[in-house]
Amino acid sequence: MTQSAINGQGTTRRAVVTAAGAAGLAATLAACGKDDSGDSDSGSAGSAQDAGGSQPSQSAEGGQSAGGDGMELAKTSQIPEGGGMVFKDHKVVVTQPKAGEFKAFSSICTHQGCSVGDVTGGTINCPCHQSKFDITDGSVKGGPAQKPLPGAQIKVQGSSIWMA
Repeated sequence: MTQSAINGQGTTRRAVVTAAGAAGLAATLAACGKDDSGDSDSGSAGSAQDAGGSQPSQSAEGGQSAGGDGMELAKTSQIPEGGGMVFKDHKVVVTQPKAGEFKAFSSICTHQGCSVGDVTGGTINCPCHQSKFDITDGSVKGGPAQKPLPGAQIKVQGSSIWMA
């Protein structure tokens, strides 16, 4: 009796094994990027560390500025000088290396895809394996990561920081 006659649908053993392997790989990759720390407020009280749990402010146009730019992430006053803020929902981290200078990077660690956790001491920090990235250019400052965080596009308009 042939394999297709056994299972009644023409599915081969190879197709079943391949599908099972793909499902396992997808589950592994999803777990790798998950932050199980459960600690969304790892900074001191009043510090702007992680904006993943809060909604970014939006304009009356449903998150669009009059010029058609992306969603407003934060007010410039919310990003501490020498620090930054992680926007997990938007997969971006915004830093202010020096007064009035704002930078943005992907918030996905280049080591194994975890979301970075906070910005302290002049570095963007990944809680999974302790990789550290410079707030000025995203370069690796420590840990197992070998590649810098890719830059992200933002636009500063007045006192607002927008996704570009």
